[in-house]
Amino acid sequence: MMIKRRKSKQISIGNVKIGGEAPISVQSMCNTDTRDVQKTLAQIEELASLGCEIARLAVLNKDAANAIKEIVQKSVIPIVADIHFDYRLALQCIENGVHALRINPGNIGNKEHTIKVVNAAKSRNIPIRIGINAGSLEKEFANLDIPLEDKMITSALRHIEILEELNFYDIKLSLKSSDVLTTIRAYEKMANLVEYPLHLGVTEAGTLKNGLIKSSIGLGTLLTEGIGDTIRVSLTENPTEEVEAGFGILKSLGLREKGVKFISCPTCGRTQIDLIGLAKKVEDRFKNLDLPITIAVMGCPVNGPGEAKHADFGIAGAIGEGYIFKRGEIVARVPEDDLINSLENIIMESYKLVK
Repeated sequence: MMIKRRKSKQISIGNVKIGGEAPISVQSMCNTDTRDVQKTLAQIEELASLGCEIARLAVLNKDAANAIKEIVQKSVIPIVADIHFDYRLALQCIENGVHALRINPGNIGNKEHTIKVVNAAKSRNIPIRIGINAGSLEKEFANLDIPLEDKMITSALRHIEILEELNFYDIKLSLKSSDVLTTIRAYEKMANLVEYPLHLGVTEAGTLKNGLIKSSIGLGTLLTEGIGDTIRVSLTENPTEEVEAGFGILKSLGLREKGVKFISCPTCGRTQIDLIGLAKKVEDRFKNLDLPITIAVMGCPVNGPGEAKHADFGIAGAIGEGYIFKRGEIVARVPEDDLINSLENIIMESYKLVK
């Protein structure tokens, strides 16, 4: 069953469409020092090679804002400048060609400063993401005697009002909490209040294992409800893990078909092969293969090919060897050490590709 997505206004971040009928995009944030142009560009290229479509950079000072110019010129994907409080950094990044801003208009000083930033963004068709985080709410909202998600929404609506009063509507929203249920409730309520596109994320989700669990539950719940136009899986890890996790979540829900889908069975007493190691090696070998196929790694030839007959290709382990199957039919029997290479050859031959 196809997920019916919420109707949202469409905006553009560089050449990436957000909202409307556009595919849900995957973002990440560099953890490099933005002032180090070459290191930052190298990380952007690595993220882009995995499918990342938008990269966000922290802009802490004038030197970082200066570096944005060269980064934007050489980046293979659009760049979002993440700015807090200092409107001058926003103006500098706009002048240097950044594709979007993450800045809360109520936190950059007086109205005159806000007008300058908004007018500059408007003149360059640069969208602004209003990013509300539960842990850093303004005191006036944090002290309200209402549920946390309602405090977040009240803050977001205030920032939206500031922009709309200046006739600025190129807006994207995020309402993130480290608490999964708070995050879900905030987005669910906001989705019914505005038509602006929503950027999903569970903030401060944690390290790889716990972060993936929390993000999968939070983002997965919202995405199945049709809520969300772009996502970031926030992890205390290498940002590449965020990109792979983001596409993994979207692929599992049938919302993006980029790259290979992997399935593997749990180990059991019938398993006579290093199934855990094999599954990891298969994922690693084919993670950059951009084909809309499913590859299965199964523990035994008794049930493996049958249980995974919906997979396009697969391996079923045996004692010191294994079987390669294609849509449920065994096509080869090879030694354990040759399984992955043989599987790759069969896939390449099937799609007339060259290694």
